Amino acid sequence: MRIVLLGAPGAGKGTIAKLLNAHDGSVQISTGDILRGAVKAGSEMGKKAKGYMERGELVPDSLIMEIMEARLQEPDASKGFILDGFPRTIPQAQDLKKLLDKLSIKLDVVIDIEVPKDVILDRLTTRRTCSNADCQEIYNVKSKPPSPEGKCLKCGSPTVQRADETTEAITQRLETYNEKTAPLIDFYKKEGFLKTVSSMNSDEIVQEIIRSVTKK
Repeated sequence: MRIVLLGAPGAGKGTIAKLLNAHDGSVQISTGDILRGAVKAGSEMGKKAKGYMERGELVPDSLIMEIMEARLQEPDASKGFILDGFPRTIPQAQDLKKLLDKLSIKLDVVIDIEVPKDVILDRLTTRRTCSNADCQEIYNVKSKPPSPEGKCLKCGSPTVQRADETTEAITQRLETYNEKTAPLIDFYKKEGFLKTVSSMNSDEIVQEIIRSVTKK
């Protein structure tokens, strides 16, 4: 399958992407992952991206699209891909459309995961992340707690609450999402790709996505 996942921070895009990957091998692709991958590989594009990142600047859309083009042509993406958190803006969506046309790739569906604000706040404020940069396992103090001492169950490092997962920070992130990313819903609705799902159950969402793709 070839899909785009839309949804506010905390909507569960990463979890859904992993379940879809387990279903048919479609690879999860996020801009953060491909940027870090390009930097680690030391490619020319990666070196350019590293410069922006080290200066604390946003990586330009033009460079992101170059890296995305290379990523979509890697062998594992031939089985299908799940774009997680990309595109974020209308210009990025327009650039992605041009790129997919260039590569003769057709999207199956764009999924908008609707989750109430109170649920997102509860999910993110109770999230804890392993402080080990090589691990970064994610926990939730309610549904998937770390050890009683607050340590990672995989590597033993302390787990922490990220600075962007306080109530104030999350509220700001949601406002940014509604301002910049939510308009993508109308964009993809006009393109005829949009499917909205509102279940709180990840397995139900996955089954609905699979049904949407198989109907194509």
